[in-house]
Amino acid sequence: MAGTKTGGIAAAKTNKSKYGSDFYSKIGAIGGKKGHTGGFAANRELARIAGAKGGRISRRTKKTV
Repeated sequence: MAGTKTGGIAAAKTNKSKYGSDFYSKIGAIGGKKGHTGGFAANRELARIAGAKGGRISRRTKKTV
């Protein structure tokens, strides 16, 4: 029953019985600790430059006259 609501509930029950009732809290905390605010959040000027470059690239084909 993979991909169904019933299957998800069964999987959650199994995970909690195998790894403890705080299983999802633990894996959520691990994910939160791995993230570091970087990239565009750290450098607004770089984000502005990258956005300008992306804005100049046209996805439409060139019209032949």
